[in-house]
Amino acid sequence: MTEMVAQRPEQTSRLIAEVEQELSTLFRRSRSAQMQLARRVHQEMDAAGYALISQIDLGTAAGRPGVRASEVAQALGLDKSTVSRGLTQLETLGLIERVGDPDDGRARLLRMTTIGAERFGAMRAQRQTEFRAILDRWDSPDLADLARLLARLNLDLS
Repeated sequence: MTEMVAQRPEQTSRLIAEVEQELSTLFRRSRSAQMQLARRVHQEMDAAGYALISQIDLGTAAGRPGVRASEVAQALGLDKSTVSRGLTQLETLGLIERVGDPDDGRARLLRMTTIGAERFGAMRAQRQTEFRAILDRWDSPDLADLARLLARLNLDLS
């Protein structure tokens, strides 16, 4: 019994190291994929722009008229000035626009332009097709476990 307990911390350390290694690989691949996805939306958009436009899409998905820049900054954990520069680039590329807030005449909201929404939607549809091609080989319990564990990890990381 004592020998088994003594092995647990060593086994746990080994498993944590494996998880860390796999997450590092996933994050590296994710950064590369984010850049490729950004280029699918607009040739001049960078990975940071992709994160911004994704957050704007998420913030307006429920039919909201737009999202505040401060909400985007908070959701991404970025400084407002960094977000502002990225938003200016997206606006210059014609992918987003600033509109008046119907609830506060002094405030401005961000939303995708028609072309931005079309390009982002096309990229997202292609990405979902690619994920489906990969994950269709997985059985339902494994997919459920992956979704549950990723949600738990994301919650713990926040």
